[in-house]
Amino acid sequence: MHPSTVAILQYFAYDHLPAYLQGVSRPFAELAADMADRLDGPELTVCLRKLLEAKDCAVRAALAGP
Repeated sequence: MHPSTVAILQYFAYDHLPAYLQGVSRPFAELAADMADRLDGPELTVCLRKLLEAKDCAVRAALAGP
């Protein structure tokens, strides 16, 4: 696995989050891991970066409430 892939995957960790945020974050982490297992190259890094942005937005939305 390319070092840049390994580096970005660390930001998908969710164990440190409260349970209700783990439920929001976990699917993104699972998808990121699946993509990292299946793909490689510069476009994977871009894919993971954009997925990370989406995960961050989803977590912020959950923090903001309904």
